[in-house]
Amino acid sequence: MKKNESKKKGVPLSDEISRRDFLNCMGVMAFASTALGSLSWSKLKGENAGDQPKLGRIPLIVQPVLTYSTPQRRHQRSWRSWGGIQTKQDAEEEGSRIRGELTRVKAKADFPLEIKPLVGIRSKDEALKLRSSPDVDVFLIYAAGGWMDIFDAVHEHGKDMIFFCRHRSGPVYLWYEIISPRYLRQHTDSLSLKGVNQDDVVIDSQGEILWRLRALCGLKNAKNTRILAVGGPGAWSQPGEVVPDLVRKKWGYDIRTLTYEDLGALIKEARMDKEAVQRARLKAEKYCQSRHVRLETKREFVDNAFLLEDVFKSLMHKAECRALTIKGCMSTIMPLAETSACLTLSLLNDSGYLAFCESDFVVIPAGILLAGISGKPVFLNDPTFPHDGVITLAHCTAPRKMDGRTLEPVRILTHFESDYGAAPKVEMKKGQALTNIIPDFKSKRWLGLPGEILDCPFLDICRSQIDVGYKY
Repeated sequence: MKKNESKKKGVPLSDEISRRDFLNCMGVMAFASTALGSLSWSKLKGENAGDQPKLGRIPLIVQPVLTYSTPQRRHQRSWRSWGGIQTKQDAEEEGSRIRGELTRVKAKADFPLEIKPLVGIRSKDEALKLRSSPDVDVFLIYAAGGWMDIFDAVHEHGKDMIFFCRHRSGPVYLWYEIISPRYLRQHTDSLSLKGVNQDDVVIDSQGEILWRLRALCGLKNAKNTRILAVGGPGAWSQPGEVVPDLVRKKWGYDIRTLTYEDLGALIKEARMDKEAVQRARLKAEKYCQSRHVRLETKREFVDNAFLLEDVFKSLMHKAECRALTIKGCMSTIMPLAETSACLTLSLLNDSGYLAFCESDFVVIPAGILLAGISGKPVFLNDPTFPHDGVITLAHCTAPRKMDGRTLEPVRILTHFESDYGAAPKVEMKKGQALTNIIPDFKSKRWLGLPGEILDCPFLDICRSQIDVGYKY
């Protein structure tokens, strides 16, 4: 057996789990199995204070750093390196330029972003003092000058690094010439640093800085996610806890389990709560009367979907999380909720929560990451076999606010496989650009597939369905 393979049958883990990691995972699992037990609706219903989640994306904290040197003239000797920043006055003028650019970057950011005051550094000792800022997520290094020992000292902090070099956007930087051979490749032909490569280098473009910061904000918000797993965690066609254990280790997930026995008891209590039932009916009525909503299933299924939404929101507020997934959504939950969970999950996603069916932790991390990057709802879907530049994506839980703002037209039908309950067929806008992530079982390599919606057909498959055109 190879060193990095699990002794369980199924998916090999990507890295060997140490005894400490194993004990930590077991501790999380033990806590998760009991944390949400013994709940009553009378105590829980007060947790749901509104339609929006209490928790949102947390900001990315950026520390900008200007590295430079102030060389002294030496007679009949080379005394300065390349670059237009050679004096303290040059550095002060460059600092003003950088602060102005960062102000504009922050104004354009469509994600939570905190930028700390610019720091000028000329030596390794000054760089080491940056350790006094443990809350920083990423160092944005304006590499005008200075030497590699400064970068090494920053790298020792263990945080992400982005290097910005000027070519034509201002005084040319020394490291525009030598960032690759000197630092990234360390005087060799291969990349030589862990966690830093050519993708972390930006030349001139503020837009290139912005999308990298957006991606890092998404990653920060995807890590250490707490998620409520109704019926427990799972993974599509994989054995037991193999994949959930992997995402706990790799992503730091805190998976809280709610048993179906406990959920059934809560739903039963909620049905006895006249105020909760009436609130669900009023919301359902308003929803069904909304423009661009067409009801094509029994109205009682929609009423029950809104009551289930109330229960799920209260549970997430109690657990202090905004993510939820359901195992056994194609069977177990239906007799308890007297509807399918499809419409409920769609409503939650449109309200700013992260709601996934099937408790499939192969794909859930990709959904949480996409939501963290975009700040928009995500559509967990089943892909079909691609052909002729087209792939069909479908599921019964699509959000309507796929652009984060506009409610798309929707038909409320039954869940396809059971022909029961309430499931949305969202008529997504043709021509809409989208990004689809296809994750692997080992969580080692994901395939990103950009595309465009070509059609919203009505095939005998999951209700929300789109034909996506892609280039290959």
